[in-house]
Amino acid sequence: MGETVTMTVAKPSLSLLDVEHRSLTIGLVLAVTLVAFEALAVATIMPEARDDLGGLRFYAWAFSGFLLASLVSITWAGAECDRRGPARPITVALVLFGAGLAIAGAAPAMPVLVAGRIVQGLGAGALTSVAYVAIGRGYDEALRPRMFAVLSSAWVIPGLAGPVVAATVAELVGWRMVFAGLLPLLVVAAVLVMPALSRMGPPAVPSAQPQRLSRALRLTAGAGLVLAGVSAPSVLLAAVFVPAGLFLAVPAFVLLIPPGTFAARRGTPAAVAGMGLINLAFFGTEAFIPLMLTSVRETSTLFVGIVLTGTTLSWTSGSWVTERLSRRGHRHALAMPGALIVALGIAGVAVVVAPGVPVALAAVAWTVGGLGMGMAYPTFSLTVLGNATEGAEGAAASSMKLAEVLGPAVGIGLGGALIAAGESAGNEGSATALVFAVMAVVALVCAFVSTRLVVARAHGRPADAALIPLAEQQP
Repeated sequence: MGETVTMTVAKPSLSLLDVEHRSLTIGLVLAVTLVAFEALAVATIMPEARDDLGGLRFYAWAFSGFLLASLVSITWAGAECDRRGPARPITVALVLFGAGLAIAGAAPAMPVLVAGRIVQGLGAGALTSVAYVAIGRGYDEALRPRMFAVLSSAWVIPGLAGPVVAATVAELVGWRMVFAGLLPLLVVAAVLVMPALSRMGPPAVPSAQPQRLSRALRLTAGAGLVLAGVSAPSVLLAAVFVPAGLFLAVPAFVLLIPPGTFAARRGTPAAVAGMGLINLAFFGTEAFIPLMLTSVRETSTLFVGIVLTGTTLSWTSGSWVTERLSRRGHRHALAMPGALIVALGIAGVAVVVAPGVPVALAAVAWTVGGLGMGMAYPTFSLTVLGNATEGAEGAAASSMKLAEVLGPAVGIGLGGALIAAGESAGNEGSATALVFAVMAVVALVCAFVSTRLVVARAHGRPADAALIPLAEQQP
């Protein structure tokens, strides 16, 4: 009698730390941790840097310059990944981030520090864009939710210890070491991540997107004019800069995101729209929670730190909830409850503006909001990456990251204008409550958009066709 042979089919690896994924996982986590630490530490040491270097009028540009530079590099890195693979853009990203650290750490004057922050922004934007491409191309679909949860966890230690460590280092050694001290760890991250990304190589079907970089430059120039107009000392300058900036930025942004994003067309456009809306609502609220607590309710800075720390922990918890439920096929369904929970958290913070409400409610409410963000944020990311086919992961990542960066910029700009107007009228508390109410409505709109997260496949076109502007699609 013949023997029966049983064939065993190997299952895809489901471990982030197996031989295939270990160096990439550790390297990406370390790189993201460094970016997270720097983002949280800079805000802590900038007042001391200002006292040392002077140049108060350049203070805000240390943050705005970083943001604007990242808009260019996000787009460039995404296009390079689709054309040549991730090895070159990650090399450029790490070199620029390190150069920015060195320039800022050695800055003799505030304009030089701002220049260092701009170079850092170029590196950080490219790094985050490549990280998303690496997740899309380097991990099985079942591993992606877990990797997003791990990267979210990479913000926990910087969130808990970053400001304290930065303040201690600045006091004992000097604020410059907060920048320069990260350089050795950046080298370690490069050694870990470079071999894995080099092995990925270019996509089987490279995608050339020559116009994306020029559009990103127009977007950045326009956003810079708008920011300059908002902070201009005269109404006349504002009246010139803001419209000119919008004229440059809005058309460029429309061409950089998937067609149908503003209408929340089903699939990738809705996911990109949701990413922008949820970040607008969340960070458009969080930016003004410290101001509300210290200025309107007159609490301590320590209490503000407790409120924000609770949010960091709950966001990470929400990401792990998404990872667990994604295994059961409930990925798309998590965005709507996540957005609704964010809206609930914002509403709770808004109530605290009233004098008779216990301020402890702010800590509870914003911890709830962080949980919702941890559920919604990775769901939008996973939807976009899940819709992207090989060769279009970079376009997917750059579209998503552009929405993620510009959402908070719009929210914080709108909120700042409303609160400034309220302060001039002598009613800062009511203006702050209005800002929170607007952000809660934005989160509710995001919940509606979240119902449209389905894989976009229509008329025989691949899912990632939605990522390419109509003018660049082939018939």
